[in-house]
Amino acid sequence: MVNSNCGITISNNTMLDSANTTVSEFLLEDVPHLSDYITDLPTYPDPLQDNPSYSVVKQYYVNPDETIAQQIVVHKNSPRGTLFRRAGPAQKVYFDSEEVYACVVTCGGLCPGLNTVIREIVCGLYHMYGVNEVLGIEGGYRGFYSRNTTHLTPKIVNDIHKRGGTIIGTSYGGHDTSKIVDSIQDRGINQVYILGGFGTQKEAALIFEEIRSRGLKVSVVGIPKTIDNDIPVIDKSIGFDTAVEEAQRAINSAHVEAESAENGIGVVKLMGRCSGFIAMYATLASRDVDCCLIPESPFYLEGPGGLLEFIEKRLREQGHMVIVIAEGAGQELILSNDKSTVNKEDASNDDLFQDVGLWLSQKIKDHFAKCKKMAINLKYIDPTYMIRAIPSNASDNVFCTLLAQSAVHGAMAGYTGFTVGPVNGKNCYIPFHLINEGAKRVVVTDRMWARLLSSTHQPSFVNPQHITEEAIIE
Repeated sequence: MVNSNCGITISNNTMLDSANTTVSEFLLEDVPHLSDYITDLPTYPDPLQDNPSYSVVKQYYVNPDETIAQQIVVHKNSPRGTLFRRAGPAQKVYFDSEEVYACVVTCGGLCPGLNTVIREIVCGLYHMYGVNEVLGIEGGYRGFYSRNTTHLTPKIVNDIHKRGGTIIGTSYGGHDTSKIVDSIQDRGINQVYILGGFGTQKEAALIFEEIRSRGLKVSVVGIPKTIDNDIPVIDKSIGFDTAVEEAQRAINSAHVEAESAENGIGVVKLMGRCSGFIAMYATLASRDVDCCLIPESPFYLEGPGGLLEFIEKRLREQGHMVIVIAEGAGQELILSNDKSTVNKEDASNDDLFQDVGLWLSQKIKDHFAKCKKMAINLKYIDPTYMIRAIPSNASDNVFCTLLAQSAVHGAMAGYTGFTVGPVNGKNCYIPFHLINEGAKRVVVTDRMWARLLSSTHQPSFVNPQHITEEAIIE
């Protein structure tokens, strides 16, 4: 078994060596395995070999040497980069199906697709591996030690993917590692599936470390859930596709309102505390947006080249405009303009941001009322909670199914301390420590942001001297 505590530098050819799991110029970021700290673990034949649904699939099992490269666009002479273990079923499993006692918990804010993942974990364990005992931990992490649970069966979860939210509830905070692991140990739970965003995955890592320190045979698996799509390494997280699609409705409404009024302005605030992916992709998909503002690209209001000057220019040119702003954009402007405004923290120790959409709308109204050059008609739309609460669309439903099944395969194969997610289109097992290195952000020197600027014809609002040199990779 590969040492799970560090990556492995790999030697002079491009093929995997089964003896030492090494490859030329690659670094395998492997994930922990129960056998790393528990000796003489028994193994069992994979029940899938007797499952008629899978018996027709040739080479269904994933070879333990199969890996996925994190970076697929590299220079000819550059190092090949990082590899991750490919997700999928293994020929040997480390749990007897009759002894599996699994649990599922959802943490943080709502997100399209939570119920779909819950359903597919339960159904995957039941139909693929013959597992009958799955608990739903109610109300997030605190549900572990407040002893709120519900028994989940395929019948109970059969149609929950058609509903928004999560049937087992969720909450922010409430994380007490010792109490949570005490509860896991006391109940005899041996597989823990944790659905949550960036903060939740950090806390999942703490749970795994405590379980490992106690020597418990418990697999801890994270499933990335955040509309903002800010979890690092992976291509995307559940709910993102649905959020972008639903954001189109708000943008379209703003466009209709703006176009129907003289000097009409539609302002739409979308999710994105630190990362502007939803705003960027919704803007590109819409083509009705005249200006997109995200946290990664600072903007300023007044003076030559400022946002207010651009709004005046666009209104003179076409008589209306639509502005999309991510919730984390412009927060520094709010604080600098109002010294009495201080960000407080929520239960997850995240800053409680001011409503930048309301703030920006008022600044625009004040500007035009003061200059009296033209009357405007401004409409502000915040679809945040409408987007969060809807069921996932077809694309996200398929994605959630694949993630859930990959998570189940990994746990049954004895892997632990990992998050499952797509890397270059293939599901992988990613160690928690990489997920916890920092939020993924839009790269404003990348081609995708250039495409947005070309689509909206907005200025970048960034001083070229402040742009750091970064590799521009598709």
